[in-house]
Amino acid sequence: MARPPRYDETLLLDTAVQLAAASGPAAVTMSAIARSSGVPNGSIYHRFPQRVILLAELWLRTVERFQDGFLSALDGDPDPRRAGAAGARHVVAWSRSNPQEAAVLLHGPQSFGRDEWPMEFTQRADRGNQRAKAAVARLAARVGAATELGTDKVVLAVIELPLAVVRRYLRAGSPLPPHAEDLAERCALDLLA
Repeated sequence: MARPPRYDETLLLDTAVQLAAASGPAAVTMSAIARSSGVPNGSIYHRFPQRVILLAELWLRTVERFQDGFLSALDGDPDPRRAGAAGARHVVAWSRSNPQEAAVLLHGPQSFGRDEWPMEFTQRADRGNQRAKAAVARLAARVGAATELGTDKVVLAVIELPLAVVRRYLRAGSPLPPHAEDLAERCALDLLA
């Protein structure tokens, strides 16, 4: 019978998040994780046989954690304007609560080797992206966005503007200002009017 792993995946991925947030995806190596976590290289390779698998799991765990709350916000209020505003607010609030993970997401999946991921990981990423696109499309339909301009306004309101609110602070390693959530929410409400 195989021996259960001594070190759990959460510790390894949490360490990888810290490394990526501090120094970018290139800093996430098996040896760097071993040094930072105190976990032997062999144990890391036992859980993640290749670096690309570790990078894929790091990206997917992070984006899925973000998407769960974002998608719930977009579908959570019967009033589509308030639902969109809640989605925009979630982008900022999640980034405030999870600054290292938010910094990871700013790099994008390509920086984490997406082109080299095994198929199961790309399919998982594609499913998540499809869920997010479908939620935004549902919101666009609910606010009556019947044109490309209308859909672009929804995307700007719930994705692009909230990201703009957090991006410069995350890149600078600075805390978000106290008004950041309110700003994202107000912008979304105005655009979705």
